[in-house]
Amino acid sequence: MRQFFQHSIFMTTLIGVLQMASPVLAFAAERTELVPLNRIVAVVNDQVLTQNELKNELFAVGQQLKQQGIRAPAASVLNKQVLERLITTQIQLQHASMNGIVVDDETLNNTISNIASQNDLSLAEFREVLQRDGFKFASFREDIRKEVIIRRLRQRQVDSRITVTAQEIDDFIATQKVQGNINSDYHLGHILVALPEAATPEQIKTSRTKALAILETLNDGADFRQVAISRSDGRQALLGGDLGWRKTGELPTLFADIVVNMQVADVSEPIRSASGFHIVTLFDFRDTERHIIKQVQARHILIKPQAEPADVIDPEQQLKSLRTRIEAGEDFAELAKSFSDDAGSAVNGGDLGWVSPGVMVKSFETVIFDLKDGEISAPFESQFGWHMAQVLAHRELDNTEEHNNAKVRDLIFQRKSEEEHLSWLRQLREDAYVEYRLDD
Repeated sequence: MRQFFQHSIFMTTLIGVLQMASPVLAFAAERTELVPLNRIVAVVNDQVLTQNELKNELFAVGQQLKQQGIRAPAASVLNKQVLERLITTQIQLQHASMNGIVVDDETLNNTISNIASQNDLSLAEFREVLQRDGFKFASFREDIRKEVIIRRLRQRQVDSRITVTAQEIDDFIATQKVQGNINSDYHLGHILVALPEAATPEQIKTSRTKALAILETLNDGADFRQVAISRSDGRQALLGGDLGWRKTGELPTLFADIVVNMQVADVSEPIRSASGFHIVTLFDFRDTERHIIKQVQARHILIKPQAEPADVIDPEQQLKSLRTRIEAGEDFAELAKSFSDDAGSAVNGGDLGWVSPGVMVKSFETVIFDLKDGEISAPFESQFGWHMAQVLAHRELDNTEEHNNAKVRDLIFQRKSEEEHLSWLRQLREDAYVEYRLDD
């Protein structure tokens, strides 16, 4: 019954950003009491960044650090980190504009509604929370619009060029079976001492010396997150270098062989790459449990609404009549063959086989997963028409291996995407004209 399969992928653009702070206050926004200033702090190609924009971003970052319990670095360091993030964002938005990438208001409204829902709030409640904490909703909306635009830009400029071959999948599975750690999760911290494109030997030496000095500070007991905020050039610097939890297959290729052999709290030696010297730590480690899913063996009868003629029996009433006939002893399968408008399952007496969560549309799953063995549902509606369903049996299935194999392609894609994105972003930054005016 392929037409009942879910084909939409939930838009996850904002999850990483939401992890940066509390779910409600994760985005930079304008405090109501701030007065806009016209002073220019940076010129990015043919556009400018103002002191007011920097102040707003500094306020948001300050809130994030406070909520994470991380002490803010010196003002000069924080200003530099935040300004660089604003510049990178501005460059991407300019590039998106040149490529005709826009986000309309309907898409924006749906995205914001999803964020509110993820925080167990109605849209009105979400707006009240923002305003209560001194954030303008209009500014928040535009921050979300920028996030969605940047995500679409990445999908078009980076993700669309990435391919995963069958051989890569086979090799990955073989390697993981040998290591036996496909279900392991690693919580990583990261510090980057950046190198420019085509770095000179002197630049490489200077960056390596800086990385070794940072490592010495860490080995002397300094807090990794605090050092990352003040000294890392990485994109997660303002998050304390936190890369979050990652499966083995999601580990950056550069770190993978090192991380899998680390103990919690270990700190690596500087790792050289084209982008600079990397220092990683293992904040935490866990082995995930086996993947057990609950399935139901189900069958159904579908009646699609008919616009004409007017005297056609109402689908809901027709299903009620069929339910009465089944309760009186008629065979469900035979009635499905005769009356169901789902051609794919009707020939099999309405049989859908064993159904796993997430396969059918939500309105259908909500009903069938609530039925007991042998129970027949009342007629209910979905986007495809009116249904009457029966569950024949329940079972729990250990599909850990299938689940892991199904994730391999996504893991490889994600790893390649991240590496390509970092390279693309670095090139984009180096090709841009940036003039600093922060000290003017």
